[in-house]
Amino acid sequence: MKTLYLVRHAKSSWKHNLDDHSRPLKKRGEEDGAMVSNEVKSRVDPPEKIISSDATRALETARFFKDAFQVRDEDFEVMHDLYDFRGANVMKVIKSLDDDLNKVMIVGHNHAFTSVTNMLGDRYIENVPTTGFVAIQFDEKSWSDISAGKTLLSIFPRHLKK
Repeated sequence: MKTLYLVRHAKSSWKHNLDDHSRPLKKRGEEDGAMVSNEVKSRVDPPEKIISSDATRALETARFFKDAFQVRDEDFEVMHDLYDFRGANVMKVIKSLDDDLNKVMIVGHNHAFTSVTNMLGDRYIENVPTTGFVAIQFDEKSWSDISAGKTLLSIFPRHLKK
């Protein structure tokens, strides 16, 4: 059985004159990253590995989850292929995961993450928002065989704000 945790990066800042890849989180993104990662930690088993897009905003978001789950450096990977907005590269990354891993978190971007969530999960989600978390479980033993799973949980910042 395999479990995939998908996290869309937190809210990023547009105030700096930077290329898209280099945009950092804004204050709200940092607050949401801390809030959602702590809630997720209290609700799911830790990932054995976290893989993040190498874009600054995704990497900063991934570090909130790395810290919350106390993931070791050797179990934290940065991958340019997750800097993907359509989903094809995200699916390639997922399908190529090491079968020794049963719980993996990937951190990246929309529209790819909403598309992958709806392609693999059994519950339609119109839009995975910034700092959105979705857990999908699969009966398959190999990541390369996954196709349709069960959406176990979604946690979005708006669920946690009162």
